[in-house]
Amino acid sequence: MMTAKRINPDLQRERDAATIDPEELTRIIFDGAKELDKKRKLEDAVFNDPDYKSIPLNFMSREEQYEEGIRRSAIAVTKKEALGDLIENHNDLISYNTLACGIGNAFFLHESMFADSIKRMATDELKQKMMPLQQKFEIIGTYAQTEMGHGTFLRGLETTAHYDPNTQEFVLNSPTVTSTKWWPGALGKTSTHAVVLAQLYTQGKCHGIHPFVVQLRSLEDHKSLPGITLGDIGPKFGYGANDNGFLRLNNHRIPRENMLMKYSQVAPDGTYTKPPKAELTYGTMTFIRSMIVRASAFGLARGTTIAIRYSAVRRQSEMRPGEPEPQVLSYPTQQYKLFPLLATAYAFFFVQKKMVETYSVVNQQINDGDYTRIQELHGLSSGLKAFTSWATNVGLEICRMSCGGHGYSMSSGFPKLYVDFTPNCTYEGENTVLLLQTARFLVKSLKEGKRGAKLPGTVAYLSSNVTELRARATSAGRDLKDPRLLVALYKERAMRQIMFASDKVEAARSEGLDLVGALNRASVHLVRAANAHSHLLVVENFHEKLQELKVSQKLKKTLLQLFQLYALDGITNCSGEFLEDGILSGTEVKAIRQYVVELLPLIRVNAVALVDAFDFRDEVLDSVLGRYDGNVYEELLKWALSSPLNKTDVHPSYDKYLKPLLHRNRSKL
Repeated sequence: MMTAKRINPDLQRERDAATIDPEELTRIIFDGAKELDKKRKLEDAVFNDPDYKSIPLNFMSREEQYEEGIRRSAIAVTKKEALGDLIENHNDLISYNTLACGIGNAFFLHESMFADSIKRMATDELKQKMMPLQQKFEIIGTYAQTEMGHGTFLRGLETTAHYDPNTQEFVLNSPTVTSTKWWPGALGKTSTHAVVLAQLYTQGKCHGIHPFVVQLRSLEDHKSLPGITLGDIGPKFGYGANDNGFLRLNNHRIPRENMLMKYSQVAPDGTYTKPPKAELTYGTMTFIRSMIVRASAFGLARGTTIAIRYSAVRRQSEMRPGEPEPQVLSYPTQQYKLFPLLATAYAFFFVQKKMVETYSVVNQQINDGDYTRIQELHGLSSGLKAFTSWATNVGLEICRMSCGGHGYSMSSGFPKLYVDFTPNCTYEGENTVLLLQTARFLVKSLKEGKRGAKLPGTVAYLSSNVTELRARATSAGRDLKDPRLLVALYKERAMRQIMFASDKVEAARSEGLDLVGALNRASVHLVRAANAHSHLLVVENFHEKLQELKVSQKLKKTLLQLFQLYALDGITNCSGEFLEDGILSGTEVKAIRQYVVELLPLIRVNAVALVDAFDFRDEVLDSVLGRYDGNVYEELLKWALSSPLNKTDVHPSYDKYLKPLLHRNRSKL
């Protein structure tokens, strides 16, 4: 655990009073002592290396941020090999790059979506050609999907790739302004290659969206190639160091072999062979969605760490005249803001592990030619990505506001954390659209379940009927804090919401609407159903993890309290859905609201220990308010004094503008 020369006394008292050992929980979060030790050694390797030092991001121009991001990213590549066993897998690589690059990993898409697309979807021949170049950084790749006029609606993408059998080449074009590729990271100035998604045309017919490897820039002087126009799209809400770019293609030719043809092929004569499953084309996005669930957990963990530590240090407002000002963390209203978010962060930690595990299993099945769970994976990743990213986005803003005025300062870490996380709600599928896609899978699964089909794990409960679910809830007793009952209540809520939405679809069909029209009319109900299903998955998974963990009784008790708070608070926030069909009575909902309040002081004892367990170094947290030592005010003043505006007592603008203004009416001698 991190140490400091002097710990703020209030923060130290919080740690001394804790009933749990944060280190025990940290080992769970990071998959055991070995992985935790590796994580900390990676951090030491980066933060003790002077090559990664620079002035704070907040005091750089955007051009300086971009250059610093490239500098650190390039250094990280050259130093990676010296780390040996500290980087054993892709997760280690992501962790290392995030630490080393700090303000933005310029090669994130190169090492994730670009590499993953080639690895999963290229032919063996193309893979053998491209992967060594990618791994050795002899090329730099990105993933160009989103266009100015279309993002989440992939079938609407306008970029075209016409096959020319005479030359055995694809001719790529951006036929309209709105077909301009827009937003891909590292596209503007950095990447030499891209996986470009385009409408495939061959033998006079369009076969829909397919991926192609396209070289963008010369490998000699980095100049854009003929037929390629690209650049940076300008300042954004966040990610100042990233050159999100635009791309226009004008009769740009690539070899036939540059189409990613593992699942769908174009023969030399132009004959097209379709993939066994259309969803295979979008597998890379499924991978990134699973990573966004992970990002949600870590993002909310960072936010609650800052807010809870600062709330333990900050003292505010006499409760009675003459009494010492209490710690803000001692106010139940502050606990009510932050502790449910703390419980949510832990719930998301556990469900992201489930998401990543499921992706790995299903992807291996796909590689073995088994496509039976591909729709389940798509529904799972889409729903959880939307559910967790929205909750985290809202939660981060609550954390910021809970820090009062200082939360508004860049020094708090919240402005950057918020703006860097917010795009997760949009990219790799806008959240509302993703929930609708999940809902379609749920409605389909409900129908199949009614017909007696065996449903995959995450939707297996739809094979039951409401009477069976109600019986399970009743048999668990009506102790509203009983984890078994809480899971059963969420299960019934999800099933009823899915049934209700499905009935609305069928009613619209009976009025003569086609399926598309019926789904659109019922879309509000479908989104609600997908949210309820995703919420259930988080609650159910949290409960399952509690049963599996081999931990001390004190820690198990604390994690149970977090589970109860997460599940009970979720009921209060969605009480209408639990009341509508009599899943809970009004009296029970009132009791649950009280249970939430009663849990707050129990969690209060370990609140600081619980955020310490996330094991964020100060360099990672990047927040004066969330410092491990709690010496907020001394460091806040230091941070302000480091501003470039404070390099001189009198700013040059004084002589230019202020002095003439201030002296304009003085008598002239």
